[in-house]
Amino acid sequence: MANTTFSGPVRSENGFESITINQTTGAVTINSTYGAVVIASTQALSGAGAANLTTSITEVTATATGNVVTLADGSAGQIKTITMVAENAGTDTVVITPATFAGGTTVTLDTVGEAATFQYNATIGWVLLNTNGGSVA
Repeated sequence: MANTTFSGPVRSENGFESITINQTTGAVTINSTYGAVVIASTQALSGAGAANLTTSITEVTATATGNVVTLADGSAGQIKTITMVAENAGTDTVVITPATFAGGTTVTLDTVGEAATFQYNATIGWVLLNTNGGSVA
């Protein structure tokens, strides 16, 4: 089958790609590839800010101690991973603050390579699935 663009739900036996098309230039951006393995796009965030809900991964470069990264309520079943990938100084931290967090208020990452993975539940909010070194408060 040739490449085809749809504007609604799609089923495929051999995987598919989720894309967006720039309305001005017509450039196509692949957001995710689905098949045997799901490959998700990544948001790069420098310092404090909002983790978006349109990518599965947010990579944060910490620029100060206590960089707050907010996480708005998501969609049921949505998974979000936030990773501290770099820092400007040895004491920089990332404080993840979900709008609705079942089991805490924040997760703090204080070392490059630390991450937190959440799944959104429509009833109780973001549930922390895993963290490798992050502190939950």
